[in-house]
Amino acid sequence: MATGTTEEQIVRPYKPAQPRYTGHTIVTPLNYYKDPGDGSAPTPVMVGATSVTNERPTVQQTVAVRDITGEEDRYSLDTHGFQLLHHESRTKQFDDVEVLKSDYFPEMVELVKNITGARVVHLFNHTVRRGPSNWHSLGQNNASQRGPLHRVHIDQSSPGALMVLQKELPAEAQELAKRRFQIINVWRPIKTIHKDPLAVADGKTVPDSDLIPASILLKNGERKESFTVLPNPRHRWFYKYRQTPDEVMLIKCFDSDESVPARRAPHTAFADPDELDKEDRESIEVRTLVLY
Repeated sequence: MATGTTEEQIVRPYKPAQPRYTGHTIVTPLNYYKDPGDGSAPTPVMVGATSVTNERPTVQQTVAVRDITGEEDRYSLDTHGFQLLHHESRTKQFDDVEVLKSDYFPEMVELVKNITGARVVHLFNHTVRRGPSNWHSLGQNNASQRGPLHRVHIDQSSPGALMVLQKELPAEAQELAKRRFQIINVWRPIKTIHKDPLAVADGKTVPDSDLIPASILLKNGERKESFTVLPNPRHRWFYKYRQTPDEVMLIKCFDSDESVPARRAPHTAFADPDELDKEDRESIEVRTLVLY
């Protein structure tokens, strides 16, 4: 775990000295869930030892994804479900899991505690993505080439969030569930993002009726549950143009507090038509349980 936090390490919300909007909005199709209309549940995602299979049908909806450059401070976890922060990590290499455990993970725990004011932050998972846009179609061993996910989703459904709490903190889960808890992802580029940037939706514009619980089945028999998302022209989408490694996006996947405007934020990779020939995106995301 992290030790003391120096003044230089404290993370604060983006506060541009002279706010300005650059206007690099992109009009592009996003892949939503295609409901077959027969009442059946979405096809489970199958996660094996070396491969991930996702055969859920999708339907495209063209949206405008607004660049938040120059107005980053307008968006926060409770008002929109996401928040961009300026944070320079001491970790520069993300290939060694032991280095991540000793250096990067404690940094991210302190970052989330600092922003949320939470009592405890428990980091329970991470993913490094370096693969091509079509990695799902590569078949066996595609997990080793994990790339961006071009499907609108939320990592945990509401029952899925309780599953995480019960798995990670079984002795305390019943009592913790009586108080506010959240799941917040910290998403960081490893290199400046050109191809396949990350889009996040304003949670207030996504009604619960657009969220469909969907199973994720692991080889060891464990079941997880996420939300896949139905298309709706009311959804409002945002991203950070050419997001750098010193710019991290916090994404709320769950919040037990029903009084906040945004309890979760759907998200997805998307195609920037001007950047299709660039090298594959590289990013790291960590997932945290946030306890109050």
